[in-house]
Amino acid sequence: MKSSIKQNRKSDATGLLAALLIVAVVGLGSTASVLADQPTKVFPPNSVKYGNDYAGWSAAWWQWALGLPLDGHPFVDSPGFDVNAGQTGNVWFLAAPFGTVARTCTIPTGKALFVALLDVECSSLEPDPFHGDTAKEQRLCAKASADHIVNPFCEIDGVAVTKISSYRVTSPQLTFTAPTPWIYGDTGGTGTSVGDGYYVFVAPLSPGAHTIHFSGAFHFTLAEDGFDADIPLDMTYHLTVN
Repeated sequence: MKSSIKQNRKSDATGLLAALLIVAVVGLGSTASVLADQPTKVFPPNSVKYGNDYAGWSAAWWQWALGLPLDGHPFVDSPGFDVNAGQTGNVWFLAAPFGTVARTCTIPTGKALFVALLDVECSSLEPDPFHGDTAKEQRLCAKASADHIVNPFCEIDGVAVTKISSYRVTSPQLTFTAPTPWIYGDTGGTGTSVGDGYYVFVAPLSPGAHTIHFSGAFHFTLAEDGFDADIPLDMTYHLTVN
């Protein structure tokens, strides 16, 4: 989840490594085989729910995330986080900062949850190496970073999501409006972006207590990237649905 890897990431390897370390924000089986071992509330990766597929919801997730104010942003581990911020409709979004974080939240009944496990985006508003003007440039840029995601994992109420590799999604190009300041810069505005990463779409949970736990890391090597780094994420949401 950038939750993305890149707040203030620099173009050189040293700056990139420093930014990644200090950032606080952040083989498909058949449908039947994927469903067989899944938590009962996870929609399969080829499904269309609430008017959109996974790719479409990932674009909506990024519009939500990039449009939120810096104060209390879900990519940041801060007491100002509010799970209600920017949420509308029957699908709510969950995000996470890097590190090991636990949050306790209340979710209204009847809300599906689109959860970004680990993901990244490139946009027209960001400097290199996360800048791209065209959809192709943004897609290739996001893929280059998302290819460094390792060991994505998610479990819901103690039941692991299987065949997690099938939940990697590339969004269509999206348009977003960022506030000033925004999560990736001092000056916001309207831009375009493409995201890439792992997402799990959870059907409305029954009233009561639930736990969503997810983890993984971005892994960089000296041979391929010019530096060695592992940037882990381990997020637990303790949810009360009522």
